[in-house]
Amino acid sequence: MHGHQTVLLFGPPGSGKGTAGRCLGTIPGFFHCACGDVFRKIDPSSELGRVFIEYSSKGELVPDDATVGMWHAHIRKMHAIGSYKPHVDLLILDGIPRNVHQAEMLEKELEVLRVMHLVCNDESEMIDRLRRRALKDNRLDDAKESVIRHRWEIYKEESAPVLAYYPPEIVSEIDALQSPAEVLRQILDVVVPIQNEHFQRLAAEEQPA
Repeated sequence: MHGHQTVLLFGPPGSGKGTAGRCLGTIPGFFHCACGDVFRKIDPSSELGRVFIEYSSKGELVPDDATVGMWHAHIRKMHAIGSYKPHVDLLILDGIPRNVHQAEMLEKELEVLRVMHLVCNDESEMIDRLRRRALKDNRLDDAKESVIRHRWEIYKEESAPVLAYYPPEIVSEIDALQSPAEVLRQILDVVVPIQNEHFQRLAAEEQPA
């Protein structure tokens, strides 16, 4: 196998990537890694923590080297403690790669089997979702409309082009305005067969020659 067997959850801020990813992460055989959640758990007084706060408070992306470096460190830690088993688990990535350069940096480490594109054509609805999430989770980076709108502009300018980096035949579109349960159901319809194929390959490799 070439690199981490990966499914990307992709979409604009507020599209529900985190909700779907967390649900998938509770199912054996899937490991969910949300880049934003990892950053938010970093000690804010550390150098990387200060970098995250500096950029996220303005709605901007953390620099690529810091983002990919943090991702590497987290994946190594999860592997070391046994939470993530690369040979067995499908990696569900949420929030990385966030631009084409990051996709290029991770090219040799990820075997992207599918990109789940959560599509939202109603920006106002997504902004309302982010506001509600900010109130519920005390995520101050999502509280100001100016910051939220800036994050959307950054997504359209820097993140959306990532979709064109991957072959169109591995990109599946899902309407993010549906209920979270329906979004998850449609994601499962796509990723469960991928997981089954993954397990079949593992079983074939374990067969004696």
